[in-house]
Amino acid sequence: MGDETGNDVPNDDTARRRTDEMSLDELRAEIEEIDRDIVELIARRTYVADAVANVKAQEGLATTDETQEQAVMDRAGENAERFDVDSNLVKAVFRLLIELNKIEQRERR
Repeated sequence: MGDETGNDVPNDDTARRRTDEMSLDELRAEIEEIDRDIVELIARRTYVADAVANVKAQEGLATTDETQEQAVMDRAGENAERFDVDSNLVKAVFRLLIELNKIEQRERR
């Protein structure tokens, strides 16, 4: 299956077939790679959240923005549905990320 650029884009069935053909060691190596990717994305998100905190501090804005937090949680739920992942799990991860960012922002002020 390809996208509009002609590149192969695996669908869920393709990914499932691929993992069905992998050995236990290969599957564990795949999880290890995914775990690294997750940590890298958390680091990137934290870096951008730090930049947001700096802008908030410069502009005298409050650390907490409930409207923005709700928007993040709504997007998390939508993405969970899109990728057929448990919405409660995804939202719990995002709640934790948001809380950790808020703690860091408060500690800097």
